[in-house]
Amino acid sequence: MSDETTTGLSHRKLLIWVFLGSDCMFFASLIGTYLIYKGSGVLHPGPADVFDIPTTSVSTFVLLMSSMSMVFAYAYLVRDDIKAFRIWMFSTMIMGSTFLGFQVFEFSEFYFHDDLSPQTNLFGTTFYALTGTHGLHVTIGVIWLGIIFYSSLFRNTVTSKTNLDLDLAALYWHFVDIVWIVIFAVVYLFGTFTGFPSS
Repeated sequence: MSDETTTGLSHRKLLIWVFLGSDCMFFASLIGTYLIYKGSGVLHPGPADVFDIPTTSVSTFVLLMSSMSMVFAYAYLVRDDIKAFRIWMFSTMIMGSTFLGFQVFEFSEFYFHDDLSPQTNLFGTTFYALTGTHGLHVTIGVIWLGIIFYSSLFRNTVTSKTNLDLDLAALYWHFVDIVWIVIFAVVYLFGTFTGFPSS
């Protein structure tokens, strides 16, 4: 039985595209909810009071570079250069983990120093829901990549013939990177402009 569908894609790849499509709509609803409610109710603290754009810009850059290292990891796997693949795969995991570290730092700063919690106001509720959900997606991605990396070290099951496993993980990883670009632009950058609509 062929593993391909009538689209020419494998069942697994078609499934990941369907999942990413539904996840895209999910994030769109979270971003829309954030934009609608962030200027409602208690307005302090708000985006301009808590956001540290330079720090978040660094974490964003790290996450974007992880997409580049993922491209290199896939390219070397296709060539069966497992050693180079492991180096770039490990780099991707490190950068993903670094991004999560930045997010934990940011959340702790907001919570303990700026008195912003999910219960403070509608901005806090929608902000933590949106960015926390994205952080969960990145965490799942790091774990997924870690499993593939572990398999390449101890099981010898990661080769150019099984590159679909990494292909699916790479699609997911690039997706969470793109979603963060949208979040960073809409929530952090535009959200701190005085003239940006708050409701």
